[in-house]
Amino acid sequence: MDIPKIFNIAESAHRIHNPFTADKFATLGAALRLQAGARVLDLGCGSGEMLCTWARDHGVVGTGVDMSRLFSEQARHRAEELGVAHQVRFIHDDAAGYVSDEKVDVAACVGATWIGGGVAGTIDLLARSLRPGGIILVGEPYWRQLPPTEDVAKGCLASAISDFLLLPQLVASFGGLGYDLVEMVLANQDGWDRYEAAKWLTMRRWLEAHPGDEFAQEVRAFLDTEPERHVTYTREYMGWGVFALMRRL
Repeated sequence: MDIPKIFNIAESAHRIHNPFTADKFATLGAALRLQAGARVLDLGCGSGEMLCTWARDHGVVGTGVDMSRLFSEQARHRAEELGVAHQVRFIHDDAAGYVSDEKVDVAACVGATWIGGGVAGTIDLLARSLRPGGIILVGEPYWRQLPPTEDVAKGCLASAISDFLLLPQLVASFGGLGYDLVEMVLANQDGWDRYEAAKWLTMRRWLEAHPGDEFAQEVRAFLDTEPERHVTYTREYMGWGVFALMRRL
């Protein structure tokens, strides 16, 4: 099964490609005390919702980078829709290894830490674009409760229990990397529902529109199993949050 292609179809109508909701991003923007003119870099920006709404609500400027051509186009359209296209730009590129030419006030990777080979590598990558005293944002899953077996972990789409930490362990790990945790906003189960369940309607509509597509059988199989998988595994075992970090003095 071509999982990346399925997810590209399933999330094609998403504005937010993680378990956050619009109100969570609003809470995070307010919590960071963003100032007008603050420069933000968002690696793995998806459809640009965070950057666009913060440009509208707080007057930030910045750049988003994403390897999905579809999501990059959606981000540009969203910037135009919100009247902030003069404040933000979106680049279709692989965010792995991307470093800003100009130092930024906030360097973010909200849910795509594979670009740095994990949390530690992504923090190192983001730090290369950050001004002294700036804030790094990392969005990362954690275990709400430890899966009792490796099969349960795989039901959460992890490869193993060791892929993620419990929340206290994740928080402690930031200190071990030399950073203070200065803010955090956590998703909840409703956010997971909005992220996962919205895929089901998109896939169903896609199947209606592409009945003879050679990929339809795989989309059909995924839709058949995803609702039960979500409520059995992800919804019960996985948490997700955005963590704001500053280098320790």
